[in-house]
Amino acid sequence: MAEQTYQDAPLHEHRSLWMDVWLAFRNHTGALVGVGVFAFIVLAVLLGPFLHGIDPQYLDIQARNAPVSWTHPLGTDNLGRDMLAQMLAGGRISLAVGFTAMLLSLVLGTGVGVLAGYFKRLDGLLMRSTDLFLALPLLPLLLVIIMLFRDTLRAALGPETGIFLLIVFVIGITSWMQTARIVRGEVLAIKEREFVTAA
Repeated sequence: MAEQTYQDAPLHEHRSLWMDVWLAFRNHTGALVGVGVFAFIVLAVLLGPFLHGIDPQYLDIQARNAPVSWTHPLGTDNLGRDMLAQMLAGGRISLAVGFTAMLLSLVLGTGVGVLAGYFKRLDGLLMRSTDLFLALPLLPLLLVIIMLFRDTLRAALGPETGIFLLIVFVIGITSWMQTARIVRGEVLAIKEREFVTAA
């Protein structure tokens, strides 16, 4: 018999999931534009005070409703406050609220989802609680929470810190439900895999 020569198939370079995500992201024009705009906004609000050092709360009555100029690139309002400085200050607050509230939402949603998926006894209770939060009208709920705790937090932590924490708390506790459902589904799927069942 003639000997058969077997050649090893060429080994393909193993790519991680993150590499696949990066390649897909790099080839997506909309994603690149979105990240570019977001990065520009973040850099502008973080570095803006060093480049445009006007106090956003400074009142200049003589410069009320001033048009666009080198001193005031976006003009002033009816009290003479610089519009660009106010926009940069508001952007910093918005970023802080957004990141902190979403972090709280992720922690709550992940915790509820893991508990519901891992412990069958808690699954029904936690998922019905999630459905309850989803069914609640958010706007009236937000107004009630703000009216109940606004003055207390202002007195305890100061006007700025108190309102900041209240807004973060309100956004966080009203936006965790979708995360909880997704995490619960993943935990249930992992529990049914062979290596978990064998253990």
